[in-house]
Amino acid sequence: MKRVVKIGTRGSLLALAQAEHVQKKLLEGGTESQLVVINTSGDRFQDKRLADIGGKALFTKEIERSLLQGHIDMAVHSMKDVETRRPVGLRIAAILKRSDPRDAFLSSLYPTLESLVPGVRVGTCSPRRAAQVLAYQPKADIVLFRGNIHTRLKKLKKGEVDVTFLALAGLKRVFLEQEVTQVLDPEIMLPAAGQGAIGVECLTSREDLTPLLSPLSDVQTEQCLGIERCFLSFLEGDCHTPVGALAIEEDKNRFFLRTFVSSEDGRRLMKKQLRGSYSDLMKEAEVLGKEAREWFLS
Repeated sequence: MKRVVKIGTRGSLLALAQAEHVQKKLLEGGTESQLVVINTSGDRFQDKRLADIGGKALFTKEIERSLLQGHIDMAVHSMKDVETRRPVGLRIAAILKRSDPRDAFLSSLYPTLESLVPGVRVGTCSPRRAAQVLAYQPKADIVLFRGNIHTRLKKLKKGEVDVTFLALAGLKRVFLEQEVTQVLDPEIMLPAAGQGAIGVECLTSREDLTPLLSPLSDVQTEQCLGIERCFLSFLEGDCHTPVGALAIEEDKNRFFLRTFVSSEDGRRLMKKQLRGSYSDLMKEAEVLGKEAREWFLS
Protein backbone atom coordinates (compact mmCIF):
# COMPACT_ATOMS: atom_id res chain seq x y z
CA MET A 1 0.00 0.00 0.00
CA LYS A 2 1.16 3.51 -0.80
CA ARG A 3 1.78 5.76 2.17
CA VAL A 4 -0.68 8.68 2.43
CA VAL A 5 0.17 11.34 4.99
CA LYS A 6 -2.44 13.66 6.48
CA ILE A 7 -1.74 17.41 6.28
CA GLY A 8 -3.60 19.76 8.63
CA THR A 9 -4.46 23.22 7.35
CA ARG A 10 -6.82 26.12 7.87
CA GLY A 11 -9.68 26.30 5.39
CA SER A 12 -9.11 29.74 3.84
CA LEU A 13 -8.29 29.96 0.14
CA LEU A 14 -4.76 31.13 0.95
CA ALA A 15 -4.15 28.41 3.55
CA LEU A 16 -5.37 25.76 1.11
CA ALA A 17 -3.13 27.16 -1.63
CA GLN A 18 -0.16 26.89 0.73
CA ALA A 19 -1.05 23.34 1.77
CA GLU A 20 -1.53 22.31 -1.87
CA HIS A 21 1.93 23.71 -2.61
CA VAL A 22 3.35 21.43 0.08
CA GLN A 23 1.29 18.54 -1.33
CA LYS A 24 2.82 19.10 -4.75
CA LYS A 25 6.35 19.13 -3.31
CA LEU A 26 5.71 15.90 -1.40
CA LEU A 27 4.27 14.23 -4.50
CA GLU A 28 7.40 15.17 -6.44
CA GLY A 29 9.26 13.05 -3.89
CA GLY A 30 6.82 10.16 -4.29
CA THR A 31 4.66 10.81 -1.21
CA GLU A 32 0.89 11.09 -1.52
CA SER A 33 -1.06 13.18 0.96
CA GLN A 34 -4.54 14.14 2.09
CA LEU A 35 -5.60 17.58 3.29
CA VAL A 36 -7.47 17.81 6.59
CA VAL A 37 -9.19 21.18 7.06
CA ILE A 38 -9.25 22.37 10.68
CA ASN A 39 -11.37 25.31 11.80
CA THR A 40 -9.29 27.63 14.02
CA SER A 41 -10.33 30.20 16.61
CA GLY A 42 -8.61 32.89 14.55
CA ASP A 43 -10.95 32.15 11.65
CA ARG A 44 -14.08 31.98 13.81
CA PHE A 45 -13.69 35.23 15.76
CA GLN A 46 -13.48 38.08 13.25
CA ASP A 47 -14.94 40.98 15.23
CA LYS A 48 -12.02 41.59 17.62
CA ARG A 49 -8.33 42.34 17.38
CA LEU A 50 -6.19 39.22 17.56
CA ALA A 51 -4.12 40.91 20.27
CA ASP A 52 -7.22 41.10 22.47
CA ILE A 53 -8.31 37.47 22.16
CA GLY A 54 -5.11 35.42 22.21
CA GLY A 55 -2.83 36.57 19.41
CA LYS A 56 -1.48 34.65 16.45
CA ALA A 57 -1.68 31.35 18.33
CA LEU A 58 -5.40 31.41 17.52
CA PHE A 59 -4.43 30.41 13.96
CA THR A 60 -2.36 27.43 15.06
CA LYS A 61 -3.50 25.99 18.40
CA GLU A 62 -6.32 23.74 17.11
CA ILE A 63 -4.06 22.44 14.34
CA GLU A 64 -1.27 21.77 16.83
CA ARG A 65 -3.73 19.99 19.11
CA SER A 66 -4.61 17.68 16.20
CA LEU A 67 -0.90 16.98 15.71
CA LEU A 68 -0.40 16.14 19.38
CA GLN A 69 -3.47 13.89 19.36
CA GLY A 70 -2.25 12.04 16.27
CA HIS A 71 -5.17 13.03 14.01
CA ILE A 72 -2.79 14.46 11.40
CA ASP A 73 0.84 13.76 10.48
CA MET A 74 1.95 17.31 9.70
CA ALA A 75 0.62 20.85 9.55
CA VAL A 76 1.22 23.74 7.16
CA HIS A 77 1.49 27.29 8.53
CA SER A 78 2.36 30.78 7.39
CA MET A 79 5.56 31.30 9.37
CA LYS A 80 4.53 34.84 10.35
CA ASP A 81 1.73 33.20 12.38
CA VAL A 82 4.01 30.77 14.18
CA GLU A 83 5.06 31.95 17.63
CA THR A 84 8.74 31.68 18.52
CA ARG A 85 8.01 29.54 21.58
CA ARG A 86 6.95 26.13 20.31
CA PRO A 87 4.70 23.71 22.22
CA VAL A 88 6.54 20.81 23.83
CA GLY A 89 6.66 17.85 21.47
CA LEU A 90 6.36 19.82 18.21
CA ARG A 91 8.97 21.06 15.73
CA ILE A 92 9.10 23.01 12.50
CA ALA A 93 10.53 20.28 10.28
CA ALA A 94 10.71 22.22 7.01
CA ILE A 95 10.64 25.82 5.83
CA LEU A 96 10.04 26.20 2.11
CA LYS A 97 11.72 28.77 -0.13
CA ARG A 98 10.36 32.17 0.76
CA SER A 99 8.10 34.09 -1.57
CA ASP A 100 8.14 37.91 -1.74
CA PRO A 101 8.07 39.10 1.90
CA ARG A 102 6.89 42.65 1.20
CA ASP A 103 3.55 44.24 2.13
CA ALA A 104 1.08 45.45 -0.50
CA PHE A 105 -0.84 48.74 -0.25
CA LEU A 106 -4.37 48.60 -1.71
CA SER A 107 -6.61 51.58 -2.45
CA SER A 108 -8.69 53.07 -5.25
CA LEU A 109 -8.42 56.54 -3.67
CA TYR A 110 -4.71 56.92 -2.89
CA PRO A 111 -1.80 55.95 -5.16
CA THR A 112 0.80 55.48 -2.41
CA LEU A 113 1.22 55.20 1.33
CA GLU A 114 3.02 58.54 1.32
CA SER A 115 -0.04 60.26 -0.22
CA LEU A 116 -2.38 59.58 2.72
CA VAL A 117 -4.15 62.63 4.16
CA PRO A 118 -5.51 63.35 7.67
CA GLY A 119 -8.70 61.39 8.39
CA VAL A 120 -7.99 58.62 5.89
CA ARG A 121 -9.64 55.38 7.02
CA VAL A 122 -6.98 52.67 7.17
CA GLY A 123 -8.24 49.12 7.57
CA THR A 124 -5.87 46.82 9.46
CA CYS A 125 -5.74 44.60 12.54
CA SER A 126 -1.94 44.64 12.63
CA PRO A 127 -0.24 46.84 15.27
CA ARG A 128 2.89 46.66 13.08
CA ARG A 129 1.15 48.09 10.02
CA ALA A 130 -0.88 50.59 12.04
CA ALA A 131 2.20 52.02 13.76
CA GLN A 132 4.08 52.41 10.48
CA VAL A 133 1.07 54.12 8.86
CA LEU A 134 0.79 56.51 11.81
CA ALA A 135 4.47 57.34 11.46
CA TYR A 136 3.66 58.61 7.94
CA GLN A 137 0.23 60.09 8.67
CA PRO A 138 -0.35 60.64 12.43
CA LYS A 139 -3.97 61.68 11.84
CA ALA A 140 -5.01 58.51 10.01
CA ASP A 141 -8.10 56.75 11.36
CA ILE A 142 -7.15 53.12 12.08
CA VAL A 143 -10.17 50.84 11.59
CA LEU A 144 -10.30 47.20 12.80
CA PHE A 145 -10.21 45.16 9.59
CA ARG A 146 -10.09 41.37 9.64
CA GLY A 147 -11.05 38.48 7.40
CA ASN A 148 -9.51 36.43 4.63
CA ILE A 149 -8.13 38.03 1.47
CA HIS A 150 -11.41 38.03 -0.46
CA THR A 151 -13.38 39.34 2.52
CA ARG A 152 -10.98 42.26 2.95
CA LEU A 153 -11.02 43.07 -0.76
CA LYS A 154 -14.85 43.10 -0.76
CA LYS A 155 -14.93 45.40 2.28
CA LEU A 156 -12.42 47.73 0.61
CA LYS A 157 -14.44 47.88 -2.62
CA LYS A 158 -17.64 48.54 -0.64
CA GLY A 159 -15.95 51.61 0.87
CA GLU A 160 -15.80 50.41 4.48
CA VAL A 161 -12.22 51.75 4.52
CA ASP A 162 -10.14 53.86 2.15
CA VAL A 163 -6.99 51.74 2.17
CA THR A 164 -5.75 48.44 3.49
CA PHE A 165 -2.67 46.21 3.42
CA LEU A 166 -2.07 42.55 2.62
CA ALA A 167 1.01 40.39 2.33
CA LEU A 168 2.16 40.39 -1.28
CA ALA A 169 3.06 36.69 -1.09
CA GLY A 170 -0.52 35.80 -0.19
CA LEU A 171 -1.97 37.81 -3.05
CA LYS A 172 0.42 36.12 -5.46
CA ARG A 173 -0.48 32.66 -4.19
CA VAL A 174 -4.18 33.20 -4.94
CA PHE A 175 -3.52 35.08 -8.20
CA LEU A 176 -4.74 38.49 -7.04
CA GLU A 177 -1.55 40.47 -7.57
CA GLN A 178 -3.46 42.79 -9.93
CA GLU A 179 -5.30 44.24 -6.94
CA VAL A 180 -2.09 45.83 -5.62
CA THR A 181 -1.82 49.62 -5.79
CA GLN A 182 1.73 49.89 -4.42
CA VAL A 183 4.30 47.29 -3.42
CA LEU A 184 5.91 48.62 -0.26
CA ASP A 185 9.68 48.54 -0.08
CA PRO A 186 10.93 47.42 3.35
CA GLU A 187 12.43 50.89 3.72
CA ILE A 188 8.84 52.19 3.71
CA MET A 189 7.07 49.39 5.61
CA LEU A 190 9.00 46.58 7.26
CA PRO A 191 7.18 43.23 7.09
CA ALA A 192 6.50 40.80 9.90
CA ALA A 193 9.17 38.27 10.81
CA GLY A 194 8.61 35.18 8.71
CA GLN A 195 6.29 36.89 6.22
CA GLY A 196 6.18 35.12 2.84
CA ALA A 197 7.47 31.78 4.17
CA ILE A 198 5.61 28.47 4.60
CA GLY A 199 6.52 26.10 7.43
CA VAL A 200 5.66 22.44 7.96
CA GLU A 201 5.25 21.28 11.56
CA CYS A 202 5.20 17.76 12.97
CA LEU A 203 5.78 15.85 16.20
CA THR A 204 9.37 15.93 17.43
CA SER A 205 9.15 12.15 17.76
CA ARG A 206 8.20 11.61 14.10
CA GLU A 207 11.68 10.94 12.78
CA ASP A 208 10.08 8.88 10.01
CA LEU A 209 8.89 12.15 8.44
CA THR A 210 12.37 13.67 8.26
CA PRO A 211 13.28 12.03 4.90
CA LEU A 212 10.01 13.37 3.44
CA LEU A 213 10.28 16.91 4.78
CA SER A 214 14.00 17.69 4.70
CA PRO A 215 14.07 17.95 0.88
CA LEU A 216 11.35 20.63 1.08
CA SER A 217 13.50 22.97 3.16
CA ASP A 218 15.37 25.93 1.70
CA VAL A 219 18.58 26.59 3.63
CA GLN A 220 18.74 30.31 2.84
CA THR A 221 15.14 30.85 3.98
CA GLU A 222 15.75 28.83 7.14
CA GLN A 223 18.75 30.99 8.01
CA CYS A 224 16.96 34.28 7.29
CA LEU A 225 13.97 33.25 9.41
CA GLY A 226 16.30 32.00 12.11
CA ILE A 227 17.82 35.47 12.41
CA GLU A 228 14.43 37.24 12.34
CA ARG A 229 12.85 34.91 14.87
CA CYS A 230 15.87 35.13 17.17
CA PHE A 231 15.39 38.91 17.34
CA LEU A 232 11.65 38.44 17.92
CA SER A 233 12.20 35.82 20.61
CA PHE A 234 14.49 37.98 22.73
CA LEU A 235 12.32 41.06 22.23
CA GLU A 236 9.64 39.03 24.08
CA GLY A 237 6.91 41.26 22.72
CA ASP A 238 3.27 40.28 22.57
CA CYS A 239 0.65 40.81 19.87
CA HIS A 240 0.28 44.44 20.95
CA THR A 241 3.93 45.15 20.12
CA PRO A 242 4.43 46.80 16.72
CA VAL A 243 7.52 44.98 15.47
CA GLY A 244 9.00 44.07 12.10
CA ALA A 245 12.07 42.16 10.99
CA LEU A 246 13.50 41.12 7.65
CA ALA A 247 16.77 39.32 6.95
CA ILE A 248 18.18 38.74 3.47
CA GLU A 249 21.33 37.01 2.27
CA GLU A 250 23.35 39.62 0.40
CA ASP A 251 26.27 37.36 -0.45
CA LYS A 252 27.46 33.89 0.46
CA ASN A 253 27.00 33.69 4.25
CA ARG A 254 26.64 37.47 4.50
CA PHE A 255 23.27 38.61 5.80
CA PHE A 256 21.52 41.95 6.25
CA LEU A 257 18.93 42.33 9.03
CA ARG A 258 16.47 45.22 9.26
CA THR A 259 14.39 45.64 12.42
CA PHE A 260 11.91 48.09 13.85
CA VAL A 261 9.96 48.44 17.08
CA SER A 262 7.47 51.20 17.76
CA SER A 263 4.97 52.54 20.21
CA GLU A 264 1.41 51.72 19.18
CA ASP A 265 0.79 55.29 18.02
CA GLY A 266 3.90 55.32 15.85
CA ARG A 267 5.38 58.35 17.62
CA ARG A 268 8.35 56.52 19.15
CA LEU A 269 10.32 54.41 16.72
CA MET A 270 13.48 52.33 17.00
CA LYS A 271 15.07 51.16 13.75
CA LYS A 272 18.28 49.14 13.66
CA GLN A 273 20.20 47.35 10.91
CA LEU A 274 22.87 44.67 11.19
CA ARG A 275 25.22 42.98 8.73
CA GLY A 276 27.36 39.90 9.20
CA SER A 277 27.70 36.15 8.91
CA TYR A 278 24.84 33.89 9.96
CA SER A 279 26.51 32.91 13.25
CA ASP A 280 27.44 36.51 14.06
CA LEU A 281 23.95 37.82 13.29
CA MET A 282 22.30 35.15 15.43
CA LYS A 283 24.32 36.44 18.38
CA GLU A 284 23.75 40.10 17.50
CA ALA A 285 20.01 39.54 16.95
CA GLU A 286 19.75 38.21 20.50
CA VAL A 287 21.49 41.31 21.89
CA LEU A 288 19.39 43.61 19.70
CA GLY A 289 16.18 41.89 20.78
CA LYS A 290 17.01 42.48 24.44
CA GLU A 291 17.95 46.10 23.68
CA ALA A 292 14.69 46.63 21.82
CA ARG A 293 12.73 45.16 24.73
CA GLU A 294 14.34 47.58 27.18
CA TRP A 295 13.67 50.47 24.80
CA PHE A 296 10.02 49.47 24.33
CA LEU A 297 9.41 49.17 28.08
CA SER A 298 11.16 52.44 28.92
